[in-house]
Amino acid sequence: MRWSAGDRGNIEDMRGRSGGGGGGMIPLGIGGFIVVALLSMFTGVDFFSLLGGGGGGSASPTPVGTSGSTSAPPANASPSEERMVDMVDAVARDTQDTWRQLLGSRYEPTKVVLFRDSIQSACGYAQSATGPFYCPRDRKVYLDLGFFDELQRRFGASGDFAQAYVLAHEIGHHVQTLTGTEARVRQGQQSDPGSTNAMSVRLELQADCYAGVWGHQAAQSGRAANGAVELDPGDAEEALHAAAAIGDDRLQKMGTGRVMPEKFTHGTSEQRMTWFKRGFDSGDPKACDTFSR
Repeated sequence: MRWSAGDRGNIEDMRGRSGGGGGGMIPLGIGGFIVVALLSMFTGVDFFSLLGGGGGGSASPTPVGTSGSTSAPPANASPSEERMVDMVDAVARDTQDTWRQLLGSRYEPTKVVLFRDSIQSACGYAQSATGPFYCPRDRKVYLDLGFFDELQRRFGASGDFAQAYVLAHEIGHHVQTLTGTEARVRQGQQSDPGSTNAMSVRLELQADCYAGVWGHQAAQSGRAANGAVELDPGDAEEALHAAAAIGDDRLQKMGTGRVMPEKFTHGTSEQRMTWFKRGFDSGDPKACDTFSR
């Protein structure tokens, strides 16, 4: 994947600040499911059952404070980590440029808040184990860069476009907030608690499809010459591999030895790959209607 470093205007760097503690815990994001799966696998305890299936990364718990607005980059960041920060900024910028073109005046910019270990978000207190998540209360994406190492080391989902897919997925949740989809899903879950997990799966799969919509744009040749993100051959396969690596069925089987469809919240590996590819092949958000299929 080719990209150019920018001014980090899409980043809110909180890696040098203490996250504090207390307040409500936010639901598990993508990375949280990986951690729960690993805990279950190594201890023999069914942590998925203990958590009641977890929750989507875009849930809206009671706000308990915010992370603040003053960036505080750490003094001990390695050159490789700083390059990763530039990559995150480039992907966030490019993804948002795509959605500005698609949504026009309806699009409102977001930022990626980088943190280490823990942070207090508008959706609650988050730790690294929570994984990347989007908070609709402050309309920001939160990310501990250590998740990318986990994605590669534990699950073999390597490559910068696999990382970009995760970011584009979270910005997809931002699009859902702007278009009202997130609010409608939460209202439906409140009126019909039995549909909570099923509706969460549809929301997550749509975010996967939205990530594919951006991927379609990034796959166009000649973009790198204009400072935009441009995919290299094989990049799409990286994203598909990442989607397969973090499917509910795969993580549950790794963690507990069995698959529990009633506890799905993000979709199976096959579903996640299918919907990402649907967005990638079409480049059209209208192809991402997971709620009528």
